[in-house]
Amino acid sequence: MDEGCEKLSPHILVTGGCGFIGSHTIRALLNDKKVKKLVNLDSLTYSGNPQNLSDVASDIRYKFVKNSINDIGILKKIISENKINIIIHFAAESHVDRSINSVEPFIKTNIDGTRVILECIRYFKNKNRIVHLIHISTDEVYGSLGPNDPPFLESNNIDPRNPYAATKAASDMLVNSFVNTYQLSCCISRCSNNYGPNQFPEKLIPLIVLNCMENKPLPVYGDGMQIRDWIHVQDHANGIIKLMYALYEGIISSGEVVNFGANNELTNMEIIETIINLTGADKNLIKFIEDRPGHDKRYAMGYGKAKEILNWEPIISWEKGIIDVVNWYISNSSWVESIRTNEYRKWINHHYG
Repeated sequence: MDEGCEKLSPHILVTGGCGFIGSHTIRALLNDKKVKKLVNLDSLTYSGNPQNLSDVASDIRYKFVKNSINDIGILKKIISENKINIIIHFAAESHVDRSINSVEPFIKTNIDGTRVILECIRYFKNKNRIVHLIHISTDEVYGSLGPNDPPFLESNNIDPRNPYAATKAASDMLVNSFVNTYQLSCCISRCSNNYGPNQFPEKLIPLIVLNCMENKPLPVYGDGMQIRDWIHVQDHANGIIKLMYALYEGIISSGEVVNFGANNELTNMEIIETIINLTGADKNLIKFIEDRPGHDKRYAMGYGKAKEILNWEPIISWEKGIIDVVNWYISNSSWVESIRTNEYRKWINHHYG
């Protein structure tokens, strides 16, 4: 990290750390010798898998707690016992299709869970104990871009257009309101679409990779011309850590929003065709299906603020990243099988009840 961070001793609580982006961020944090303690709080819903972090479980600085962020008593206990001074809040329901089918879990976790975390931070502030918050949001709160619009900036109005995005926007507004009303120390991170190893198989890239490998149909919503800005999860994790230190060090002000992107806009069809070429699958496997209700056409994130303030920019090229990801899924069939057969759930139930 930067020279000015050497005196810091982060004691970090990560919520939702057994998920895709959270697990990669935890691994990166534990590579930082300045981190003195890291507690991972995760309720282990369908996509949370502690086996994603089996390689760091023996680190004496790391502790896993199975519980919900909605339990303020547990949060207070974790913060007190582990001298937590930073929370990185990943825990969220995040799959748009699931939010269309049932929004209630998204409201409970994304909105009310964030409220509980903020109330907990306020409780400690009233006891003269500062706990900083990095709230992980999403590009989807901005809505949809037209084909010729510039990428989203932090100054753009939010305009969520599906239930998942609406709950994330609401949580962002809660963070803003607690910063303004109670002077909490919080920043909001918004990022474009992530890809990388260990991503849950319902997401686009792992789904297409696995279906190509198994000669199964490749489902495409609508015409497949939806555009997303794709960033490797390791680049995103590095940006989050830089933002964490910037808030902790006072380099960035409380209440700031920082976007992370990769200048890597691709249509869903381009993604699918790339994976077909890498796996040697048959293009006839492509199957166009009815489009998702309210499907946003294009997202893209401008990251000039992150580059200027945090000295951050993505370093993993799409060409290298997608090859590495395809090879990871090919080489980790046992992980995939564990997810698909729910064997990982049996492991979780055996170890955590």
